[in-house]
Amino acid sequence: MARAGLTAERVVAAAADLADEVGFDNISLSALARHFGVKDASLYSHVRNLHDLRTRIAFLAGGEMIDRIADAVAGRAGKDALAAFADAYREYALEHPGRYAATQIRVDQSLAATSPAFARTAEVTYGMLRAYGLDEPDLTDAVRLLRSTFHGYCALEATDAFGASRDVRTSWTRAIEALHITLRHWPTAVEGTPS
Repeated sequence: MARAGLTAERVVAAAADLADEVGFDNISLSALARHFGVKDASLYSHVRNLHDLRTRIAFLAGGEMIDRIADAVAGRAGKDALAAFADAYREYALEHPGRYAATQIRVDQSLAATSPAFARTAEVTYGMLRAYGLDEPDLTDAVRLLRSTFHGYCALEATDAFGASRDVRTSWTRAIEALHITLRHWPTAVEGTPS
């Protein structure tokens, strides 16, 4: 492939595809350069280094994922919105394992603050949770509960770690029902506990 056609967007998109194929932790500038048929040095006019490339993949994947979630949640509320959100999250994680892994890295907060995808993620997530009547600091706690549940489930499912014969999708649906009940009956802060 000709070097002249390289752009930062093409480099990052190809790296995201490569991450889905070989795993996010296994991407390298050398492998990406081979994909384009160029020397490693040719990529440095488009990305600063591997860390920069990984951050850009995280932003790309985060945008793709929240677009999918927002489409699924649109026009829904309560349990329907929660289930649509969760299903879109799970589908993306399982279909795009490398991209999904990129969404889990810690990104410099000054960069995240400039990312439309990060802002949209907060908007969609907090919007869905506000239907449960939650305000801060409960919103943050609820986001952490959902993220850890969704991520843990997807990580275990992706590695075939659920050994019981029960259908994995059925357990997922039951988990979403349990989360819905928890969100509807969110515990009030107890006096003397940190809030």
